[in-house]
Formats: sequence, C-alpha cells, structure tokens
Amino acid sequence: MEIVHVYSKLRSEFGRQCLFSDRPAELLLDLPPDPSLTLSFIQKSPRDQAVQACWETSEHQVNTERFETTSCGINHMEGGWPKDINPAEMEQTIRVRKKVEKDESFINSVLQLGSVMEHCIRQNNAVDIYQECFEDEEVVEEIQEPPSAKTVNIFRDPNEIKRTVTSLSWQPDGGRKLAVAYSCLEFQKSSKDISLDSYIWDIGGSERPQIDLTPHQDQYVHCTMFSVSENPNRPEMMLKPTSPLVCLDYNPKDSHTLVGGSYNGQIAFWDTRKGNQPVEFSSLEHSHRDPVYKIIWLQSKTGTDAFSASTDGQVLWWDVRKLAEPTECLVLDPSREGNLDQALGATSLEFEPTMPTKFMVGTEQGLVISCNRKAKTPAEKIVCTYDSHHGPIYALQRNPFFPKNFLTVGDWTARIWSEDIKESSIMCTKYQMSYLTDACWSPVRPSVFFTVKMDGVLDVWDILFKQSDPTLSLKVCDNSLYSLSVQDNGRLVACGSQLGEATLLEICSGLSNLQKNEKSLLAAMFERESKREKILEARQREVRLKERSRSEQSREEEAGREEGEEDPKQLIARAESDFYSLVEAEVKRREKKDEVMKVRRKKKSFSFGSFNSVLTAFWSFIFQEKDICEEKDVKDEEQRGTSE
Repeated sequence: MEIVHVYSKLRSEFGRQCLFSDRPAELLLDLPPDPSLTLSFIQKSPRDQAVQACWETSEHQVNTERFETTSCGINHMEGGWPKDINPAEMEQTIRVRKKVEKDESFINSVLQLGSVMEHCIRQNNAVDIYQECFEDEEVVEEIQEPPSAKTVNIFRDPNEIKRTVTSLSWQPDGGRKLAVAYSCLEFQKSSKDISLDSYIWDIGGSERPQIDLTPHQDQYVHCTMFSVSENPNRPEMMLKPTSPLVCLDYNPKDSHTLVGGSYNGQIAFWDTRKGNQPVEFSSLEHSHRDPVYKIIWLQSKTGTDAFSASTDGQVLWWDVRKLAEPTECLVLDPSREGNLDQALGATSLEFEPTMPTKFMVGTEQGLVISCNRKAKTPAEKIVCTYDSHHGPIYALQRNPFFPKNFLTVGDWTARIWSEDIKESSIMCTKYQMSYLTDACWSPVRPSVFFTVKMDGVLDVWDILFKQSDPTLSLKVCDNSLYSLSVQDNGRLVACGSQLGEATLLEICSGLSNLQKNEKSLLAAMFERESKREKILEARQREVRLKERSRSEQSREEEAGREEGEEDPKQLIARAESDFYSLVEAEVKRREKKDEVMKVRRKKKSFSFGSFNSVLTAFWSFIFQEKDICEEKDVKDEEQRGTSE
C-alpha cells in the first residue's frame, strides 16, 4: 500500500516566474464580416437609459408636533470626605489629605492615571478643535441662492383659552430672549377665565456648555455645568399685569427692564431681576381711556423715558421711575385746537433715536401725523399730515438707513413715503387679496421689509429686486398673523398669530446680509421716485389752477348773461330811445354845420325822403333784435327739456 501525500500550492508560489518584454503587435486571428449574416439580425430602435450609481433620494420637510421635554441637572459640589470630617474646617481637611497622600495605593493609582492623562493633554495640545483655518482668507462672493426661510421653533400659548399675540419684542443684547404680549382684542369674545399673563421665551443661544475648573481653597475641582435650555413648551419667565398686555417693549439700554401698555389703558414697568410682578404701574385716572396700542422707549440720558399712544386720541410721555401721572400730553386734534372730542385715535407710533425731537403717529382714520415734541405750543406740535390709507394704519416705521423715508401698512397695501412729499407715496405695493396687519424694515438690508397678512402668509419684499411682487412668500400657519418683529442681526423673524403661536423663522443669507452697493442703489431709487412725485404734484397743481380759473370765468359769464337777459318790450323801448336820441344828435350836428358854412348860406332842411330811410333802418333793427330774443328763448327751453 502506497502512502501518497498531496501538497497544494498556489501557482504563483512555484515554477518559473513569468518574464515580460516589449515586442510589436501580432495578429493572432482575423474574422472578416459576413454579409450573409445580416439577414438574421433584428434591428432594435435606439433607446437612451441613464444609470445612477447611488440610490435616488428626495428631500422633504415636515413640521411635527413637538415632544414636551423637561430640563434636569445635577450640581455636584464636593464629596468623598469621611462622615466625621467637616469640609469647611481647613485643619481637618489638611490632616485627612496628608494621611491619604502617604498611602501607597494612592501613589500607585496616581502613577497609573498620570500616563493616561498625559496622553489626553498632549492630544488636546496637538489638535485645536476650535481653530478657524480660513479666517484670514478673502471672502469669495457666494453664488446667489434662491430666497428661502425655514421654521426654527414655535412658541405656543400654554393656556387653554388661546389669545392673540399682539406684540413681540427682542432682548437688545444678542436677541436671546423674546418677550410676547398676549391679549384678546375682541371685546365681545373675551371671557372671565381668560389669562392675563404674558411671557418671556428663551430662544436659545450660541453659548456652549461650560465647566468651571477653578481650584478652590480645598484644592478640589468644582465641576459645574452651565447649559442654555431651549424649551418651547415652558416660558422662561411670566409677566403678571393687572390687565392683558397689548404692547410690550424691551429697554434698549437695559436688557432686564420692560415697559408695557395694557388693555385698560394702564402703563406697567417690569424689572426681571425683581420678579414677575410690575415694579411700577400708572393710575387709572391718569392713564389712557382706551387700549394702549404702542409704547416706545425714548432716547434720554437716564434711559427711563417712554411715550405711548392709544385710540383715545392722546400721546402721553412717562418716566418709569414715577408712573403716577404722565410728564406730558398731546391731543391728536387735526384742527390744532386740542379738543379731545375731535381727536384721531392712534394705532401705531414711530420714533427714530437719530431724530430725538420728531415722532410720527398712525391713526384709525388712515392719516399719518408728523409731530415735533419741542414746539412751544400744542398747536405747533402737529407739523403736518399724510393721507395714506383707507383704514387704520397698523404699522409705521422709518427706514433705519434712510430716516426721511418711512413705511406704512394699512388696508390692503404697503406704502413707502418721503417726508418732503405729502400728497402721495413714492412707492406702493399692489392691492393684496388679504388684509395686511403688520410690517417692519430689515435692520441689516435697507431695501428689504417684511409684511404679514390675515391669511397666515409672511411676505419678504426686496424693492431693488422686484417692486410689484414679494421676493419670498411663505405660508407660516393657517391662522391670521397679527404681529411681526425682526432680530437685530436680521437673521431671525418672529410672527405672532391669532391663536397664540409665536413662530420663529430663519431667513436665508441672501435676505439677511448686506449686498454690494445696496445703499447707493436704494438712495438713487428713492431720489428718482421723489423727483417723479414732485413733478406729478406740480403738474396736478397747474391743472387745479387752470380748472379754478375756468370755473371762475364761467361763473362770470353766467352772471353777465343773467344780467343781460331783459324783456323784449324793454329792449324795443330802449332801442327807440337810442334811435331818437341819435336822430336828434344828427339834426343838431347838421344844423351847426349849416350855420358854419357861410359860403352856401342855404339851409338844408331835413327832407321827408331821408327821414323815411332812417325809419326803415330803425324798424329793421327792431325786428332783428326781436328775432334774436325769440331764438334765445327757444334754445333755453330745449336745454331745460334735455336736462329734465
């Protein structure tokens, strides 16, 4: 019996290796085409088919109901001490520390952990994860992306009975907080169970969680975690007024203080460091008589002055340190008589810090009243008016880059005005299908402004790009939008709805970053439109003057016709008297001529033939005048019949 052992190896591991060399090409086989085989082939129609090496995907966005979360944390200060040791006693802690340091296990554990810690420290020193690699490089102009906006968050009214978001105000330091005023402006639908509270929401910031690694007296490290919570279901702070807030405004000089106007006309002042109750509030007898629709902080040295407007026809100035009574009052009477019964109700207010003496008021009747606070008399405080809209003016704001131009919103349009032109606006949007409720300029781009409508749509207008239609229209919600506010960096926009939802939107970089030559282009556009309106205004004045002069002339002609219309008998009698007077004058003239002419000495008598010719001329004149009068009477009767 033979024992056979088989060895298995790869071909590459035994035998002679392959040797390759360069040589010219050789023809091993030549297959010429056979024409007889063409009849057996079936010709196919050409077809193009694309092949993709990866899976086909599509992008979708869904706004789901948010899951309610709660923020929890643990602040571990110090531990590990024996029960009989008081950590506050320095001597006891030093004694225990020396005892632990002399223990061999402590030294061995420190030596083992030292190598691991050294490796981590060297790794952190070698790689800086927060290093900005391309900060010194020049910024390359990005490709213009299409205008867009996305919903970042939705802050809902936590109460069961939903109220309208009537006002929004951003915190001045970075805009990390949003103050929202809730109120029910429909008096007939208000109930006793409705909440009076307004809220301050924390929208979250860019700060990272921090760890306090400062060594303390006991030489133990305190690890404290500082985290910014962004919980849309629970507000950071609750404001408790005596009446629902209609308007609310952060102090631009102090991020902890707010002032608000209530539904019953009172003014309230809050300091968030002192709690949710108002620090000061005005008395009812010295407050507004109607809801306060707008309140604005004034530019002052103390930073405690504000002024408010209401539909009771008054503008009141306040010092929040003493809200017992207003410091000044202005009655919005267009006749400048100061009569409160004839005053126009104010629905919007505007103040520009660069113009500390000027302010503007929008009224329920569609008028914009320009005022000067430093005038000597109340009548001189109302400078001029602009007849802008068919209904109440819900928004009024000056352009932050061109303060002489301001934006108004009312009825179905948004209009841009110039201070120098009072007859008409220099630019106007076309009439929208839904009512406009609020608007504001972008704080970053001078040519961009935002509007909200009652159909729940947010419109973003870029008048340098397009004037007739909005650049971006976004359906925010199915309810009516009533308020609007833009963050100072122009990136975030907050919209308030009828059912108490404050929607936070992030605008694309194209609409929130200043474009090249934008200021100069917009200045040229405003100047061009202002000149055009001035030319049209001058032309309208000329037309009015011509019409006025024509009307005066027609009145004078009618008065002359009325004076000239007399009875035909009177005309005949006057014609006879004029005729006989002319005859007598002619006879006397001829007699004098005969007396003068001494050469002939022959008197010429007035012959009967000549007298007969004169009588014929007289009666022809009389009948001609009579025919003219009869024709005129017939024409007057025809005109009366046609007018009836």
